[in-house]
Amino acid sequence: MPLFRTAGDRGVKARARRRSTRKLEWMGSCRETGEDGSVLSLTRLCLLSLADNMKEVWVKDYADNYLDRYSFRHIMGPFNVLPGELVEELTWLLCTRKQLTRAALHLLLVPQLRGLSLASCPGLATSVLCGYIAARCQALCSLDLSGAQQLPSKVLSETIRCLAALRSLSLAGTSCDGRVIKTIARHCRLLRHLDVSCCHFLSPAALLPLGGGAFCSLSSSPSSFDCTSMSNSSSCPELSSSFSASLSPLPLNSLLALDIGFGEQEVDAVAAAAYLLLSLPYLERVAMEGLSQACCLIQHQEFGETDEFSDREGVPRLSEVWRERRHRQGMDSWRNRREVAADHEDEEEEKSILWEGCSSESEEDASRDERPSCSQNQAEEKRRKRVLSQPGDECLTLRLRDIRGLTCDSLEGLGCLCPDICSISVNSNKEIRGRSQGSLLATGLQTWSGQLQSLSVQYPVCLVDLLPALQVAGSSLVSLSLEGVNTSPHTPLLEVIQACPKLRDLLISAEPPITPQEEEEEEEEEDEQDEQDLPRLPNLCSLTLGFSYVHSQMKPVMSWMSLRRILKCLLIGSPLLEKLSLVSLPCPLNSVLHDVLRTVDLGLNRFADSTHFLSMPLGRVQHLNLSRTDVKMTTVERIMQRNKRLKYVDVSYCWRISKLEWLNGKKFSKVQVVWV
Repeated sequence: MPLFRTAGDRGVKARARRRSTRKLEWMGSCRETGEDGSVLSLTRLCLLSLADNMKEVWVKDYADNYLDRYSFRHIMGPFNVLPGELVEELTWLLCTRKQLTRAALHLLLVPQLRGLSLASCPGLATSVLCGYIAARCQALCSLDLSGAQQLPSKVLSETIRCLAALRSLSLAGTSCDGRVIKTIARHCRLLRHLDVSCCHFLSPAALLPLGGGAFCSLSSSPSSFDCTSMSNSSSCPELSSSFSASLSPLPLNSLLALDIGFGEQEVDAVAAAAYLLLSLPYLERVAMEGLSQACCLIQHQEFGETDEFSDREGVPRLSEVWRERRHRQGMDSWRNRREVAADHEDEEEEKSILWEGCSSESEEDASRDERPSCSQNQAEEKRRKRVLSQPGDECLTLRLRDIRGLTCDSLEGLGCLCPDICSISVNSNKEIRGRSQGSLLATGLQTWSGQLQSLSVQYPVCLVDLLPALQVAGSSLVSLSLEGVNTSPHTPLLEVIQACPKLRDLLISAEPPITPQEEEEEEEEEDEQDEQDLPRLPNLCSLTLGFSYVHSQMKPVMSWMSLRRILKCLLIGSPLLEKLSLVSLPCPLNSVLHDVLRTVDLGLNRFADSTHFLSMPLGRVQHLNLSRTDVKMTTVERIMQRNKRLKYVDVSYCWRISKLEWLNGKKFSKVQVVWV
């Protein structure tokens, strides 16, 4: 099939002129350097060249002559000889550039492709395209169709049925329903990660087949899948159903299923979450509705209230699932203790051999009379009996390490059930009587103090109330997200920074202070303490600080003047920043950036080599968002002149930047500058 033929007879001079122009363009792209200033590899340069010429060279003939006229099950072309990793990287590169078209995607669906993500361009995911994926890419290990709402559940099922090698599947925001889950449980037996968040046609009970539950519940009709496409299965629906019901749980270690269903009963969500927690033995990362109540239910073994749910859905009762999980854990624990005892015996035997080699002949004669073999056998027997007689763990423990959707009141009792947690997301709008949510959070996090690496808090609470919790768990945190918190002019943000010295990602989405702060107070505070003594975050790579705003109000109220000092501390003390977002700040930002750039200029004057800018403040920033601030275009231009890594700048609704300044700034820079 002549996919890449010439589009007609052209003159030699025209072809030579076009070839010369393309050569110059390609040479221009080859002069690009990496993010660290190094020369790009030949492979990377070739991929960039492919991406630059994808539309006009590689896709043009197919788009003009074949795309809407024919439907090819398979296409032979130059991309078939590329390794799957390069095809995947080329697809990703086109997606990030917003250049991935339907024609290009048709050509890039090759058999050697192992990963495909259409999350950034879900509109390209059509029923026809899914048919191509199922036919051409049956070796896919990772597929992301998040946001493809236009795909019917039947199409999703037919596509997934042909992708038995999948390890990762993301269907967030699609029409995924119970039929799709049954298909996944039957055919994707190697699946490790599943994301079905925001699938509103999917009920919590429909997730039960993932844990090996029965496929035909008492409340649903039998499966209507075509069994002829299944290997080693009968064409009879009854046999297919019995075959499916005997399947073991999937080896999932990540299950994300928040915001599913249309107002399903809370009892069903709790029972389904508890069933999956107990039946999926390798689960380490989970986000589900009713997770807090499910953990409490398992912790206190209050399974009686879920019997009606289990009987209705045709799955084993939770008490039975709990006993099976407890038995499996006891066997694993016994096996581990036995291995430890065997290793200890080997060490003791090696020591005894060394001791015997160093002992004298008289000692050897004396030891023969004592019959060492008998004593050794007796000691070994005692050790074996001691190991075998040791009781199992008193309580059931889950392997969860990353858990989302918890409430503050459920944390305190979760330590025994989930001792290995290193990432927690707390989301609660309920008011708890007697104790504040901040104190509950501090008490609950005490169990994982020193091991917690990521903490996300999503509910309206004063930031000062969270300080005790951050002082408990902050020493090991590398990621902190605080959303919806309330602030005041005296919010101890510096203390928060000091409590979390290892942070790499910091996100604070807050309400601005209601009462304004006088600027004189802030100046007096600066005189009291030297800026060199302020806490820093030397490992910080991403900083997002945003405040809520009213769209009709252009300028935010300057109600937190002392925030300038904190921002200066963060920007100067975080030389590894790559992503910086400062939105609708309740304080002047332009003067802060001027002070930071002055520090940069002083640092550059000490070194003749400009590469030292990478270790300077703002030297590594690639993505910069300064929306709704008082920043000026001259300040933005100074940042763009000094930073060769910068790719994107957003100055939307910055009232001190005019359209003319924005247009002039775009002309003399390769950085994408957004202004509204």
